[in-house]
Amino acid sequence: MKQISLHSRNTTYQIGIHRLGFLLHLYYGERTECDMSYLLQEYDRGFSGNPYDAGEDRTLSLDALPQEFPCYGTGDFRSAAFNVRNEQGVHGVDLRYVSHQIRRGKYALPGLPTVYEEETDLRKEQGAYTLEVTLADQNSGVEVVLFYGVLPELDVITRSAVVRNSGKGNIFINRMFGCTLDFLSGNYDLLHFHGRHTMERNVERVPVMHGKQSFGSRRGTSSHQHNPFAILAERETTEDCGSCYGMAFLYSGNFSFEVEQDQYRQVRMQMGMLDDMMDYQLSAGECLYVPETAMAYTKNGLSDLSHIFHRMIRGHVCRGRYKTVRRPVLINNWEATYLHFTGEKILRIAEQAAKLGVEMLVLDDGWFGKRDDDNSGLGDWSVNEKKLGMPLAELAEKIGEMGMQFGLWIEPEMVNEDSELYRQHPDWAFRIPGRQPCRGRNQLVLDFSRKEVVDHIFKQIAGVLDTVNVSYIKMDMNRSLTDIYTQTAESYQNYAKTMHGYVLGVYDFLERLIARYPNILIEGCSGGGGRFDAGMLYYTPQIWCSDDTDAIERIRIQHGTSFAYPISAVGSHVSAVPNHQTGRTTKLFTRSVVAMAGSFGYELDLNLISESERAEVKEQIADYKKYWNLIHNGRYYRLHDPERDREAAAWSFVAEDRGEMPLNVVKLDAHGNAPINYICCKGLEAGASYRCVEEKRSVKPYHGSEPRRDRKQLEGRIYDGAALMGAGVPIPMELGEYEAMQVHFIRVEESEP
Repeated sequence: MKQISLHSRNTTYQIGIHRLGFLLHLYYGERTECDMSYLLQEYDRGFSGNPYDAGEDRTLSLDALPQEFPCYGTGDFRSAAFNVRNEQGVHGVDLRYVSHQIRRGKYALPGLPTVYEEETDLRKEQGAYTLEVTLADQNSGVEVVLFYGVLPELDVITRSAVVRNSGKGNIFINRMFGCTLDFLSGNYDLLHFHGRHTMERNVERVPVMHGKQSFGSRRGTSSHQHNPFAILAERETTEDCGSCYGMAFLYSGNFSFEVEQDQYRQVRMQMGMLDDMMDYQLSAGECLYVPETAMAYTKNGLSDLSHIFHRMIRGHVCRGRYKTVRRPVLINNWEATYLHFTGEKILRIAEQAAKLGVEMLVLDDGWFGKRDDDNSGLGDWSVNEKKLGMPLAELAEKIGEMGMQFGLWIEPEMVNEDSELYRQHPDWAFRIPGRQPCRGRNQLVLDFSRKEVVDHIFKQIAGVLDTVNVSYIKMDMNRSLTDIYTQTAESYQNYAKTMHGYVLGVYDFLERLIARYPNILIEGCSGGGGRFDAGMLYYTPQIWCSDDTDAIERIRIQHGTSFAYPISAVGSHVSAVPNHQTGRTTKLFTRSVVAMAGSFGYELDLNLISESERAEVKEQIADYKKYWNLIHNGRYYRLHDPERDREAAAWSFVAEDRGEMPLNVVKLDAHGNAPINYICCKGLEAGASYRCVEEKRSVKPYHGSEPRRDRKQLEGRIYDGAALMGAGVPIPMELGEYEAMQVHFIRVEESEP
């Protein structure tokens, strides 16, 4: 059997080409030079069909062989990656190997985000390379080219495809999973990330069972409910050891993930486009480029897998100026004012923020159209100078004179029925003729699958950005998609084509923004984390993590987010207390420690806090600037499990050279006469010594008869790296419920006393 082997620094991916042209999956795991086709064992299996051209060989069955791109209609009764029907309603396709080529450089996809290689990588001997495998069905004229992108230094392999209709009639794609991994054996757990609005990306680990387990989104976005990222881990895999595989879908629309264990205990893992109501029409000569999936494998546990995806997204998905530089510390007026503000009120917030070292003010929803509540104005992107009491350019200029940058909120995909845009172009919104639409937040969704709609909205918003000194855009999206009907000249409605076209329209809008305003930092948002995916990070290097700004809730949300996404991608702010979502009150220091696990900022009116708290804000901003390179570019370690560790939460940032570590702890529960809890660090050098150069913690007021002890127990001492990792760091008894501790360790050089 011929093989194609793809090698990264630590992994090998091997494909087999069967003598009858079937493309088989041989191996994905630790790097090897071995011919892995010896793993295939063929037997006569009852009720597993045989290809006709196998003749009397009843041992050959695709129902029991691992495949690269399994298709419906070939005798494989497991979940297919691809299914097509023709105009006569006949389902199925028999794709066989035609040819393959390997070329230097990483492939790209028109109109879609992809993992890319740096320009410096292009000159390397061991730079990225692409495998293209062409498959064809001689009967129908369907052709599929599979793309494999290999980034050796990252230990990442990407998968995509293009489907071409080379026949004469229409075909309809009913299922399109661009990435399939088949495993011949193993006991696995599935880790997936579920949630809801204001509680996104909760990690859930469940055993892979016989049958199919699936999740996805049919909401038009990747959604709050399920994130397009999943991990398949061997049953005994932990944070620190064991084999695990990750898949991240670089797409911001509907998606589906499936894992299936078959009758022979083989496991199939798949990621791709949602097949509910798919029926994607391709006319003769048309093609469909499939969104990309990024894969990674490690034998070193979940932390190492996360670090692979963090490096990939931070350096090879995110783009632009803000990929590497520190983002400005900002203040957003939303929770301070909501929609009820004037220009003077915004200036008062900015003035106090500037005094404390905040570097940017972001004006959120309400600056445009007729927008005094959320029932009107969306779609009318002209400045409401009457509400502001001044031109927007003047407001931005005055904020600039305070030494601050200016940012702006937009929601370009939405429209209110009470708007000039809707009155002039009601057909531009998704709405089924003769039926009342389903509203969300009392707004409708503009049909971004239509170029003229995207053109109009972009022209309006560019008209504002061209005249106002804007350094930052927060691009929001506040409802799910329903009533899908594109009111074009064609009477036939193709749901999948419209939904995919919508996502392509959003990407086109963002690409235009980036091209015209390359120095503007864009933050993605969809009611917080409703579109937090690797595809969106190609356009927006950070995303508002969640509309829930409560520090204790955010610990859980940010914990789950960290399995796939780097800290640099997480928008996280200090907000007011009692918290607006939960009513919980936490110390300002605790809120800052949690918010520093992201792109740091504030979501409150700093005029309303005490003088001592203002001094604390100054110190927080200084600390963030001091730590930002470690936070954004270091290795992030999860040091607790929210499902198991109810006493305290902990995480750390470790420098790539293992020479420095800020350790962060938040006490989640408090008890009388409690046992001491210890946090075991990770990622340090076992044979090195580390000095605790700073120990900070919040202080709980004491109500007893004796003064409360609040001594610094760690600062100034030297510790062995192995001890910090093996025995851990004690959490002080003085630390009360919802209080925090931040400890900074630096490696001691041999010459240092």
